[in-house]
Amino acid sequence: MASTPSSQHDHKLKRPSIPATVWMLGIVSMLMDISSEMINALLPLYLAGGLGVSALAIGFIEGLSVAIATAAKFLSGVFTDLSRRAKPLAVLGYGLGALSRLIFPLAATLDQIVLAKAMDRVGKGIRGTPRDAIVAAVSPPEIRGASFGLRKSLDTVGGFIGPLVAVGAMILLAGDVLSVFWLAAIPAALCMIVLVFFVREPAGIRMMKPSDFRLADAFRLNRAVWAVIGLASVIMLARFSEAFLLLKALEAGFTPTWVPLSLIILHVAYGLTAFPVGMLSDRIGTAGLLLFSLAFLTAAHPTLAFAATTSGFVLGTVLWGLHMGFSQGLLGAMIASATPDHLKGSAFGVFNLVTGVVVLIGNTLAGWLWHSAGSGAPFIVGAGLSTIALVFCAARRYRSSPIPS
Repeated sequence: MASTPSSQHDHKLKRPSIPATVWMLGIVSMLMDISSEMINALLPLYLAGGLGVSALAIGFIEGLSVAIATAAKFLSGVFTDLSRRAKPLAVLGYGLGALSRLIFPLAATLDQIVLAKAMDRVGKGIRGTPRDAIVAAVSPPEIRGASFGLRKSLDTVGGFIGPLVAVGAMILLAGDVLSVFWLAAIPAALCMIVLVFFVREPAGIRMMKPSDFRLADAFRLNRAVWAVIGLASVIMLARFSEAFLLLKALEAGFTPTWVPLSLIILHVAYGLTAFPVGMLSDRIGTAGLLLFSLAFLTAAHPTLAFAATTSGFVLGTVLWGLHMGFSQGLLGAMIASATPDHLKGSAFGVFNLVTGVVVLIGNTLAGWLWHSAGSGAPFIVGAGLSTIALVFCAARRYRSSPIPS
């Protein structure tokens, strides 16, 4: 029976479903994040308590880790566009992260911890760009925000489960941090199984011949891409490492065993918002949602700066998580929308490189402020920087900037 004009019109309006590849990459991210957060939830406490490392050094280590990752992200992005292959780089990146899990429980000195962090961050840097390029390649433009939001949400499910497992393991193992580090290798191994056997290389990434790409093209990004990178840099400078949230949790009244709960709270707020915000951005654009994101961050900083009780700390952490949920998936979708298909890997690489340098500066500054002026100082400065970012974003929107919406 022939279709009526109405049914044909309804069919055209039907939105495509999120591809299975995006779901599989989301599960891969979730498993690796479970492993990462089991370590990250306890590592600042282990450094400060077990190895006697200062807040300044912790801030520098966190920033250096991001800088190492971002250098790898840029090279990974360029190589993705040059080779027209993404999955092999993703496997290499996740594999290095999985191998680093065997170093953390054996590390007895600061330099060994830095080595493990460096391997983990190189892996993170290598895998991030090809993973995002795969998501962009398999997702139709009309659901791209939802696809990036879904992957982020599944990633944050791992950010919720990882600290929860860490708390349970700390209770069962009588506070034995190194044994928890050993357990973190299990989800990392499962992540590799899913990635190798259940994620396929999308044909769309190989549409162009390798000879069509030139290295100089990596920096010849259009104005809209650079506008997104500039906006993201201001945001990243205002938002430093979650390691400082963990240290602040101790001051707010958490015992070391329960400090990972702060990451659980953060990722619940983050995970519950990233996917619906991504879907909403496909319908109404990104500019207004980013303004909400920065408003949450502007409120989170002073709340955490003056948090003297667990309730005040929880409120600040929820606001921080809402900020991340309203911004992280959007920035990836904005880069994907503004970039030609043959330069998506490079665009994500440059984006990660620039913002990573900014994060190194921001984390080192936060550590110095904590060390020299007290635990509230980084958050007070962060409040000022996030306010600047909010004004910058609002001005760009008012002037109809090239930032894609």
